[in-house]
Amino acid sequence: MRVVGFGLRPHAPRNALEQVLARVLDAARAHDGKPPVLNAMATLARRAEHPALRYLAQAYALPVIAVDEARVAGVATPTRSARIEALFATGSIAEATALLAAGEGARIIVSRIVSPDGTASAAMAETEGFIRA
Repeated sequence: MRVVGFGLRPHAPRNALEQVLARVLDAARAHDGKPPVLNAMATLARRAEHPALRYLAQAYALPVIAVDEARVAGVATPTRSARIEALFATGSIAEATALLAAGEGARIIVSRIVSPDGTASAAMAETEGFIRA
């Protein structure tokens, strides 16, 4: 299963999410050498209804997995934001939600990418051996 996790601020514009998603998909394509297959998007439960995220989910016909904030605490992530660590006890919301939503044994295949305006980030996780088309 492949999941794109998002970290986003309440005022993140749609173009910020579109930019980070496009960059994650490009990086996944480079990783596999073929167009990436996505199964879901994920973010913190309090951001799951964000209009820009809902727009992307509808455009890609993907579910949004709402991850409870308490679950991200202690999730080891390849990248670290000091601000996010202080607030959530994990290095990256995008990476942590992608890992949790992808399930047991998931690994990051595209590390956190941050939008130019700093309002959104995205990362991709995969559960090896279980990629649904």
